[in-house]
Amino acid sequence: MIEQFKIDVEKGFGAFPKTISSKYFYDKRGDELFQQIMAMPEYYLTRAEHEIFKTQTTEIIQSLQLQKDTYFDLIELGAGDGTKTKELLRVLSEQNFDFGYTPIDISQNALDGLEVSLKTELPAVKVTAKQGLYFEVLESLKENNNPKVILFLGSNIGNLSDILAAKFIYHLGANLRANDKVFLGVDLIKPASIVLPAYNDAAGITREFNLNLLRRMNRELDADFELEAFEHVPEYTEDEGVAKSFIESKKEQTVKIGALNQSFYFEKGERIHTEISRKYNDEIIDVILHETDFEIIGKLMDSKKYYADYILNRK
Repeated sequence: MIEQFKIDVEKGFGAFPKTISSKYFYDKRGDELFQQIMAMPEYYLTRAEHEIFKTQTTEIIQSLQLQKDTYFDLIELGAGDGTKTKELLRVLSEQNFDFGYTPIDISQNALDGLEVSLKTELPAVKVTAKQGLYFEVLESLKENNNPKVILFLGSNIGNLSDILAAKFIYHLGANLRANDKVFLGVDLIKPASIVLPAYNDAAGITREFNLNLLRRMNRELDADFELEAFEHVPEYTEDEGVAKSFIESKKEQTVKIGALNQSFYFEKGERIHTEISRKYNDEIIDVILHETDFEIIGKLMDSKKYYADYILNRK
């Protein structure tokens, strides 16, 4: 992981503008901070999707066409703490559906916490946690003939450009069989007055989350970022429908990254692009799915219509 981190930082900092993948947010401290972000009053995404899971559980089961007498694999990409998914797991378990739950996450820390909580809260659910990259794990699960339901929640697909999202969904389909399902959670396009505060909460947790990326480089790559010399800057316009996050240099400065044996110059106001968060509507989803093997067979929304879960069927 460290070697790949080095490669990605060297490549990203050699580009213009400088950039680094959002996947590097999630070390132990990053996991903790993101859990705090999801609890912030401004961060509507988690509450909206949790509402769908809590109040429309029967509709989720029906839309996924699940049958009690047919075993299926329930596989979650980027499971995190599983708060939303537990609502579904609880009902499936109580109604005696025959299934196994496979949470996949890049963070072993997140998986360990999820396994512990599930053993206590839902001991009857069969759990096989897998740490690693999504497609590497899915490839290992591809060989069995069990029907599969893929959960990809939290609008994580929004961290990709539309072109990359289409490639991601296409690749997902290559690891599934006909009539397997994908439950895809996406944030819907809304005014900036609602979206921007979700990425810049008043308590400053999102700022800490972004700047923790510099802290991680200091610790793991022997860098000498002065955290006080950088600021978290979010942007969003409704017309574009894409929220962006940057880390901006407050002054002209040079940062050394010991593991790379290189120094990188920052002008005052220069930014590191860390994340995009795409917002969607039906037309955008249709374009993304156009060249894939999936069709939309259902859609569920929260009461405010801030968020949608699309049910996709592998053709």
